[in-house]
Amino acid sequence: MSTFPAPLDPWPAPRASGPVSGTVHVPGSKSLTNRYLVLAALADGPSYLRGVLDSRDSRLMVQALIRLGATITEVAPGTVEVTPLATTGHDAGPVDPLGDVTIDCGLAGTVMRFVPPVAALTSGTVRFTGDDAALSRPMGPVLDGLAGLGVQMDGPGLSAGTLPFTVHGTGGVDGGRVEVDASGSSQFVSALLLAAPRFRDGLHLVHTGATVPSPEHIGMTVAVLRRCGVQVDDSVPGEWRVSPGPIRALDTAVEPDLSNAGPFLAAAVATAGTVSVPDWPARTTQIGDRWRSILPAFGAQVDFSPTAPDAATGTLTVTGGPRITAPGEIADTGELAPTVAALCLLAEGPGQLTRIGQLRGHETDRLTALATEAGRIGGAVEEGPDHLVFTGLPAGAAPLHGATLKTYEDHRMATFAAVVGLAVPDVAIRDIATTAKTMPDFPEMWTRLVGG
Repeated sequence: MSTFPAPLDPWPAPRASGPVSGTVHVPGSKSLTNRYLVLAALADGPSYLRGVLDSRDSRLMVQALIRLGATITEVAPGTVEVTPLATTGHDAGPVDPLGDVTIDCGLAGTVMRFVPPVAALTSGTVRFTGDDAALSRPMGPVLDGLAGLGVQMDGPGLSAGTLPFTVHGTGGVDGGRVEVDASGSSQFVSALLLAAPRFRDGLHLVHTGATVPSPEHIGMTVAVLRRCGVQVDDSVPGEWRVSPGPIRALDTAVEPDLSNAGPFLAAAVATAGTVSVPDWPARTTQIGDRWRSILPAFGAQVDFSPTAPDAATGTLTVTGGPRITAPGEIADTGELAPTVAALCLLAEGPGQLTRIGQLRGHETDRLTALATEAGRIGGAVEEGPDHLVFTGLPAGAAPLHGATLKTYEDHRMATFAAVVGLAVPDVAIRDIATTAKTMPDFPEMWTRLVGG
C-alpha cells in the first residue's frame, strides 16, 4: 500500500478562478470496505476484495483483524485476500488461545465499534485504545449489548461507555435477545449484526430509542450480510433477527465512496461548473446516493447516465446553476452534513439542516465545529440540539472573508473548509492531512480539479 505524503500545514485552500470542470475517480467506500473486511475475517473460507479503500481507517481495520488472527494480504493493487480468523461459531471447534493483544482504533468509529464483538468470539484478552480524540466518542450501546450477551469486559472507559476497555474473549458468544438504544449512531446496530451469525444462537436485536440515525448504513449492513448467505429478518421496525450460520466467503468489488464524492460534486455547485463521477452504482445502500436529491435544492442539475441499458453502474454528472439557491430545510443528511453546510454558507438565502444531532458523537462535535468555523469566516449560523440554521448570503450581506479554519482531526471538517475556500479568498486549512482517514489523495485530487 502507498504512503501518504504530508501536505503543507496550514494548507492554502485553492480558490476557483472560474467554473471547475473535470471527471473525478473516487476511491472505494470506507463503510463497505470495513464491513466486507469484518465479514471476510469471519467467513467460512478465503475472500477476495477488489477496489478496497487504502486509508487510515481501512488500515486500522486491517491491523485490528490481523491482531485477532486473520491473514490479510494485498495480492494486487487494490485487491486483498482475507483468510479468516478461527472462531467458535454455532458449529466450529475449539479456538487456539489468542493471548493478550492491543488494538489501536485511531479515530475510526467502525474499528472501535465493529471489532469488539469479533474480539468476543476469540479466546484471549483484547485491549482497545485509540487517539486522544477517540476517548470521548460514544461506545455505550455496543458495550451494553455485549454485556447483555454475557461478554466479559473491564477497563477504565467501561463505566462511561468509551475507550479504553478490554474484552475478555472466552471462545464464543451464546447470542440471543438483547436491547440497545442506538439513537446516537447506526454503527451500534451494525456492530452487533456483523458478528451475529457466528453467535451460537444468532441474535435478536431490539432498538429501544425513538429513531435510528443514518438508516442507510444499517441497510448496507443487512445487504452485505445477505450477500454472504446470512438470514436477516428486519420486517419489524427497530428489530433485527440474525440466524446463526456460516458467513459465505466473498469475491466482490467495493463501490466508490459516494459520501467522499460529495465535496467534488459540491465544487460544481459552488463554481457553476461541471463535475462527473464514473462508476456510480445505479442502486446502492450508500447514503451518498442522496446527492442526487440534495444538490438540486441548491440550483444544480444532476444527471445519471448508465454505462449501458440496465447496467449496474453509470456516470453521475452535476452542473452548477448560475446562482446557489436557498435550499430551505434538508433533513437527515448524516455524514453528508458538513459538505451540505458549506453550500448553505455560500447560498443566496436561508437553509437549515435538521435531524443531525447524532453528529455530535462523530470524530468531533460536528454541529459546534461547523457553527464555530462558519463564524470564523463571517457566516451566520444558529446551532440547535439537532439542527443548524444558515442565513446564507442575501443581497447586501457582508461577504465572507478569509481565515485559517480548524479541522478538529475530522476529515469532513477539512473537506467542508475546502469547499468554502473555492469561493472565499484566503482560506487556509489546519491539518488537511486528516483527510487521509478516508481519502489520502484528497489534496492532490482537489488541486487538480480546481486548477484543471
